[in-house]
Amino acid sequence: MRPLAGSVLIALLLATTVLAQDKEETDEEEGRRMEAEQQAVANRIVTHGEVCPDPKNPCLDMGSFHENELSFRLKSKFSFDRGRDQSQPFYAVIVRSGELCKLPEEDRLAIQKIFPTRKVFLHKHFCDGFSHKATYSNVNRKAGFIAVYAGKTEAEAKQFLAEVRAKGAFPDANLRRMRVQLVYQLE
Repeated sequence: MRPLAGSVLIALLLATTVLAQDKEETDEEEGRRMEAEQQAVANRIVTHGEVCPDPKNPCLDMGSFHENELSFRLKSKFSFDRGRDQSQPFYAVIVRSGELCKLPEEDRLAIQKIFPTRKVFLHKHFCDGFSHKATYSNVNRKAGFIAVYAGKTEAEAKQFLAEVRAKGAFPDANLRRMRVQLVYQLE
Protein backbone atom coordinates (compact mmCIF):
# COMPACT_ATOMS: atom_id res chain seq x y z
CA MET A 1 0.00 0.00 0.00
CA ARG A 2 2.88 2.36 0.69
CA PRO A 3 4.27 2.21 -2.86
CA LEU A 4 0.76 3.03 -4.12
CA ALA A 5 0.47 6.05 -1.79
CA GLY A 6 3.88 7.25 -3.01
CA SER A 7 2.78 6.84 -6.63
CA VAL A 8 -0.42 8.77 -5.95
CA LEU A 9 1.57 11.51 -4.25
CA ILE A 10 3.97 11.76 -7.21
CA ALA A 11 1.02 11.83 -9.63
CA LEU A 12 -0.61 14.63 -7.62
CA LEU A 13 2.62 16.62 -7.56
CA LEU A 14 3.06 16.18 -11.32
CA ALA A 15 -0.56 17.17 -11.96
CA THR A 16 -0.14 20.26 -9.77
CA THR A 17 3.03 21.20 -11.66
CA VAL A 18 1.29 20.77 -15.02
CA LEU A 19 -1.69 22.86 -13.84
CA ALA A 20 0.66 25.58 -12.57
CA GLN A 21 2.50 25.63 -15.92
CA ASP A 22 -0.83 25.83 -17.79
CA LYS A 23 -1.90 28.74 -15.55
CA GLU A 24 1.42 30.55 -16.18
CA GLU A 25 1.01 30.07 -19.95
CA THR A 26 -2.60 31.30 -19.74
CA ASP A 27 -1.48 34.35 -17.71
CA GLU A 28 1.29 35.09 -20.25
CA GLU A 29 -1.18 34.77 -23.14
CA GLU A 30 -3.63 37.05 -21.33
CA GLY A 31 -0.84 39.58 -20.72
CA ARG A 32 0.15 39.54 -24.41
CA ARG A 33 -3.50 39.93 -25.44
CA MET A 34 -3.98 42.88 -23.09
CA GLU A 35 -0.76 44.51 -24.37
CA ALA A 36 -1.95 44.06 -27.97
CA GLU A 37 -5.32 45.61 -27.13
CA GLN A 38 -3.66 48.56 -25.37
CA GLN A 39 -1.31 49.06 -28.34
CA ALA A 40 -4.28 49.01 -30.73
CA VAL A 41 -5.96 51.76 -28.66
CA ALA A 42 -2.70 53.75 -28.50
CA ASN A 43 -2.35 53.54 -32.29
CA ARG A 44 -5.91 54.74 -32.91
CA ILE A 45 -6.05 58.33 -34.19
CA VAL A 46 -9.33 60.20 -34.49
CA THR A 47 -9.49 63.16 -36.87
CA HIS A 48 -11.67 65.98 -35.63
CA GLY A 49 -12.48 69.48 -36.85
CA GLU A 50 -10.64 72.52 -38.07
CA VAL A 51 -8.24 74.60 -36.01
CA CYS A 52 -9.34 77.86 -34.43
CA PRO A 53 -6.75 80.32 -35.80
CA ASP A 54 -8.14 83.51 -34.25
CA PRO A 55 -6.15 84.18 -31.06
CA LYS A 56 -9.12 86.05 -29.60
CA ASN A 57 -11.48 83.11 -30.20
CA PRO A 58 -9.76 79.80 -29.44
CA CYS A 59 -11.68 76.54 -29.44
CA LEU A 60 -12.75 75.91 -25.88
CA ASP A 61 -13.61 72.28 -26.48
CA MET A 62 -13.34 70.29 -23.28
CA GLY A 63 -10.45 72.34 -21.85
CA SER A 64 -7.85 70.35 -23.75
CA PHE A 65 -5.55 73.18 -24.86
CA HIS A 66 -3.03 75.54 -23.27
CA GLU A 67 -2.65 79.18 -24.27
CA ASN A 68 0.53 78.40 -26.24
CA GLU A 69 -1.17 75.69 -28.35
CA LEU A 70 -3.23 76.00 -31.51
CA SER A 71 -6.65 74.59 -30.62
CA PHE A 72 -9.10 72.65 -32.76
CA ARG A 73 -12.69 71.50 -32.51
CA LEU A 74 -13.07 68.12 -30.81
CA LYS A 75 -16.02 65.92 -31.77
CA SER A 76 -15.90 63.78 -28.64
CA LYS A 77 -14.38 63.79 -25.18
CA PHE A 78 -11.37 61.54 -24.58
CA SER A 79 -12.33 58.37 -22.73
CA PHE A 80 -9.26 56.12 -23.05
CA ASP A 81 -10.57 54.86 -26.41
CA ARG A 82 -7.76 56.27 -28.58
CA GLY A 83 -4.14 57.36 -28.41
CA ARG A 84 -4.42 60.61 -30.35
CA ASP A 85 -6.80 63.24 -31.58
CA GLN A 86 -5.83 65.35 -34.56
CA SER A 87 -7.11 68.39 -36.39
CA GLN A 88 -7.84 68.88 -40.04
CA PRO A 89 -4.69 69.88 -41.98
CA PHE A 90 -3.59 73.51 -42.18
CA TYR A 91 -0.48 75.54 -43.01
CA ALA A 92 1.82 77.31 -40.58
CA VAL A 93 4.91 79.46 -40.90
CA ILE A 94 7.66 78.42 -38.49
CA VAL A 95 9.36 81.64 -37.47
CA ARG A 96 11.74 80.39 -34.80
CA SER A 97 13.07 77.01 -33.72
CA GLY A 98 15.29 75.77 -30.94
CA GLU A 99 15.70 73.17 -28.26
CA LEU A 100 12.43 71.64 -27.01
CA CYS A 101 11.25 73.27 -23.77
CA LYS A 102 13.80 76.10 -24.05
CA LEU A 103 11.90 78.70 -26.12
CA PRO A 104 10.25 81.16 -23.72
CA GLU A 105 6.55 81.97 -23.71
CA GLU A 106 7.53 85.66 -23.73
CA ASP A 107 8.92 85.19 -27.27
CA ARG A 108 5.62 83.71 -28.43
CA LEU A 109 3.69 86.60 -26.89
CA ALA A 110 5.96 89.18 -28.54
CA ILE A 111 5.48 87.51 -31.93
CA GLN A 112 1.71 87.34 -31.29
CA LYS A 113 1.71 91.15 -31.09
CA ILE A 114 3.23 91.30 -34.59
CA PHE A 115 0.46 89.03 -35.95
CA PRO A 116 -2.61 89.94 -33.85
CA THR A 117 -5.18 88.22 -36.09
CA ARG A 118 -3.36 84.87 -36.48
CA LYS A 119 -2.65 82.42 -33.68
CA VAL A 120 1.02 82.16 -32.78
CA PHE A 121 1.78 78.84 -31.14
CA LEU A 122 4.74 77.38 -29.26
CA HIS A 123 5.58 73.67 -29.40
CA LYS A 124 6.15 72.42 -25.82
CA HIS A 125 5.15 68.76 -26.16
CA PHE A 126 5.41 67.13 -22.70
CA CYS A 127 7.66 69.94 -21.42
CA ASP A 128 5.84 70.34 -18.11
CA GLY A 129 5.17 66.73 -17.25
CA PHE A 130 2.25 65.46 -19.27
CA SER A 131 0.24 68.69 -19.23
CA HIS A 132 1.36 69.87 -22.70
CA LYS A 133 0.02 67.02 -24.81
CA ALA A 134 -0.28 68.95 -28.09
CA THR A 135 2.26 68.28 -30.81
CA TYR A 136 2.19 68.81 -34.55
CA SER A 137 2.60 66.57 -37.57
CA ASN A 138 5.34 67.10 -40.17
CA VAL A 139 7.81 68.54 -37.63
CA ASN A 140 10.67 67.25 -35.50
CA ARG A 141 8.80 66.47 -32.26
CA LYS A 142 12.05 66.65 -30.31
CA ALA A 143 12.56 70.32 -31.24
CA GLY A 144 10.82 73.42 -30.04
CA PHE A 145 9.43 76.02 -32.40
CA ILE A 146 7.24 79.07 -32.62
CA ALA A 147 4.85 79.15 -35.58
CA VAL A 148 2.08 81.35 -36.95
CA TYR A 149 -1.13 80.03 -38.48
CA ALA A 150 -0.84 80.66 -42.25
CA GLY A 151 -4.14 79.35 -43.65
CA LYS A 152 -6.10 76.41 -44.99
CA THR A 153 -4.74 76.49 -48.53
CA GLU A 154 -1.22 76.42 -49.89
CA ALA A 155 -1.84 79.60 -51.92
CA GLU A 156 -3.01 81.53 -48.84
CA ALA A 157 -0.04 80.19 -46.84
CA LYS A 158 2.53 81.14 -49.49
CA GLN A 159 1.13 84.66 -49.62
CA PHE A 160 1.40 84.93 -45.83
CA LEU A 161 4.96 83.52 -45.88
CA ALA A 162 5.93 86.31 -48.32
CA GLU A 163 4.44 88.87 -45.90
CA VAL A 164 6.38 87.38 -42.99
CA ARG A 165 9.67 87.43 -44.90
CA ALA A 166 9.00 91.00 -46.07
CA LYS A 167 8.94 92.15 -42.43
CA GLY A 168 12.64 91.18 -42.25
CA ALA A 169 12.45 89.91 -38.67
CA PHE A 170 12.20 86.23 -39.61
CA PRO A 171 14.57 85.52 -42.55
CA ASP A 172 14.58 81.75 -41.89
CA ALA A 173 10.78 81.46 -41.78
CA ASN A 174 9.51 78.35 -43.54
CA LEU A 175 6.17 76.90 -44.47
CA ARG A 176 4.74 73.60 -43.23
CA ARG A 177 1.52 71.72 -43.81
CA MET A 178 0.60 70.15 -40.49
CA ARG A 179 -2.06 68.98 -38.07
CA VAL A 180 -2.38 69.59 -34.35
CA GLN A 181 -2.20 66.27 -32.50
CA LEU A 182 -3.19 65.64 -28.90
CA VAL A 183 -1.25 62.66 -27.53
CA TYR A 184 -2.77 60.85 -24.57
CA GLN A 185 -1.01 58.78 -21.92
CA LEU A 186 -2.88 55.49 -21.66
CA GLU A 187 -0.90 53.79 -18.89
